[in-house]
Amino acid sequence: MNILAIDTATEACSVALQYNERVITRFEICPQQHSQRLLPMVDDVLKEANVGLSDIELLAFGRGPGSFTGVRIATGMIQGLALGTGLKVAGVSTLEAMAREAATKSMDKDALIAVASDARMDEVYFAVYSQTDKGVTLRLDEQVCPPEVAIEQLNALGHGVSVITAGTGWAAYDKLTEWRSNSAVAMSQEVTLPNAQYMLTLAVTASENGNVSEAVNVEPVYLRDKVTWKKLPGRE
Repeated sequence: MNILAIDTATEACSVALQYNERVITRFEICPQQHSQRLLPMVDDVLKEANVGLSDIELLAFGRGPGSFTGVRIATGMIQGLALGTGLKVAGVSTLEAMAREAATKSMDKDALIAVASDARMDEVYFAVYSQTDKGVTLRLDEQVCPPEVAIEQLNALGHGVSVITAGTGWAAYDKLTEWRSNSAVAMSQEVTLPNAQYMLTLAVTASENGNVSEAVNVEPVYLRDKVTWKKLPGRE
């Protein structure tokens, strides 16, 4: 399936094109520059593949959770592309994309994957996934919660279960850092930010399951409706 995927939900900006079984990607860490970088990156991958938007069959985007501004940028861009082409859109979880990348790189296929992304205000976007032959499946639903709540839920999953950690939250909060350092079952995969490349397979699955939308029905996922007013330098 020929798919164009974009993501701007975090400080990373990424684009991935799957065309005739070839995958072309762009990935940059460019805080507060997503709106300037996204379209040129889309143009780059299309030109490299020597195709146009008319050759694409499905659009996909990182629907969140993540930065409010970043998620809105991707949502607006994908709606514009969908309106111009009439293509359907698959919204992909940024947490699941990180879990998918971690699973792809994991040697322990029995381990759970715990994704904790910094949500600011002493909270993380959190979810836990199991690995399957086809990718990953939710074990604990996506949520926004304090680090200690995430730890409680991990501990409740049972002793001796290996856990692969992914996302920026593990380094952002001392309690998560300490849990990972002191846990005999935790392993770091060093997957910290979502990458549109790992949204391609998830978009195919969404399309097969009928989980796609028309442009006007595309919706972001924030997990909370509070705006983070206190911003760190260079970050949203």
